[in-house]
Amino acid sequence: MQRLHLIVTGEVQGVGFRWHVQRAARALGLRGEVRNRADGAVLVEAEGERDALEQLAEAARRGPGAAAVAAVEERWSEGPARYRDFAIGPTA
Repeated sequence: MQRLHLIVTGEVQGVGFRWHVQRAARALGLRGEVRNRADGAVLVEAEGERDALEQLAEAARRGPGAAAVAAVEERWSEGPARYRDFAIGPTA
């Protein structure tokens, strides 16, 4: 299974970013998790079809209207499924 790991920096906390990502991921049929990090970034871990994961990465680069995404660090991998749905997790 394809897996995408994103670290999104900028003005991405307190602006609805996690809900934006969760809605997009669920609409794309992806599983995983999005969570705030203590350093102000947002971490996204998603798994599913490559095309859907690429669309999720684009949604993260855009962010919701109140966000100001400065950078998105993207890492790809493969492996067995880890998640059953797409959730908002606790701050890491």
